[in-house]
Amino acid sequence: MILYEYPCNERVRSLLRLEHLFDRLFFFAKGTDAHYHHISIATLFDLLDICDRTDLRGAVLQDLERQRTALGALRQHPGVDARMLDAMLAEIQHAGAELSAQGRVGQELRDNEWLSSLRGRVSIAGGSSQVDMPSYFSWQIKPPEVRSADLHKWITPFLPLYKGLSLILRLLRDSGDAVDLTARQGAYQEMLGGKLFQLLRVWVDAARHVFPEMSANKYVIWVRFASQDKDMKPQPATTDIPFKLARCNV
Repeated sequence: MILYEYPCNERVRSLLRLEHLFDRLFFFAKGTDAHYHHISIATLFDLLDICDRTDLRGAVLQDLERQRTALGALRQHPGVDARMLDAMLAEIQHAGAELSAQGRVGQELRDNEWLSSLRGRVSIAGGSSQVDMPSYFSWQIKPPEVRSADLHKWITPFLPLYKGLSLILRLLRDSGDAVDLTARQGAYQEMLGGKLFQLLRVWVDAARHVFPEMSANKYVIWVRFASQDKDMKPQPATTDIPFKLARCNV
């Protein structure tokens, strides 16, 4: 089964974009080839660009506090596992404290003159070549363990932000139960009557070679499946498509 996710608001969309960048960063940072490490550095600069545009640190801290308050209110409810609740509250508390303790996310990279110069070059097509920045080429031919150590040092300031957003998304994803549904002639519609969700998750069999196009508001959820023709252009599915849907909200 292939999982597709759809954010129902811009806050969740931003968190999913960040998660995507972190996944790419961690994957390529594990490699040893200089080309992998180049992608890691470019992704770090992408994260830095997003942090420069919005107060992600403040937004994640607000979300963590909102989750802590909501979960704390469950303590008096019968049937709640107190040990699991305390463990989750402690995890939220630790993530919030770690993020609160640091200043502006990624400031260490901004203060590094060499990285700031490289950041400007990477944004230019081919600008980080040996011709334009020989010092970067000199770094790329260093032993892999040296480059990996440098990457670890540059990635570390972003980890509190990653831990915070990962915890928020985990709580959000765990809030929805997947149900089996069928998209008749490739389309599914569900009336909500004013109910708001933050995230939709759709699982579909990979063997069907289809993908969902989703939209949602407080009145209705639409899921329309499509495939791709030889030119990769989406074509609406016309057969019944079984799938799973989770509606997530915290």
